Amino acid sequence: MSNIFKNRGQSPIAPADRAAIWLTGAGLRPTRQRMALATLLIGDGENRHVTAESLHEAACEGQQAVSLATVYNTLRAFCDAGLMHEITVDGHRSYFDTRTDHHPHYYWEDEGRLTDAPVSAIRIDGLPKPPANTEVSRVDVVIRLRRQ
Repeated sequence: MSNIFKNRGQSPIAPADRAAIWLTGAGLRPTRQRMALATLLIGDGENRHVTAESLHEAACEGQQAVSLATVYNTLRAFCDAGLMHEITVDGHRSYFDTRTDHHPHYYWEDEGRLTDAPVSAIRIDGLPKPPANTEVSRVDVVIRLRRQ
């Protein structure tokens, strides 16, 4: 999380205030739906790996009236604003990560769960030269795990 979320000896930041700061800091208007989802995602200051479906379920459990389509659209808006990254683990499953620095992930196949992997364990010595008029925007490393 950004330093803006650190307590600095003051009273703890309320989850809704943390969400509003997160959204407005990225230039997003804090609508009711965005605030509800942002509060679930970063209200406690912790990073999350969520699917649209798991976030929708959490919103419904918290009595937040938001459709699954709105959850998808909101997650896309958060990604476009640089607040989150989308990590695709296979052709039909995406996770959204509130931790935006470059880091690898473990995908636990048996559980359908994504977690952070240690950055120190990965070394990329080089990448292929991108095609003309393009640049590498990011490299996602997903290490798939299966229990023995």
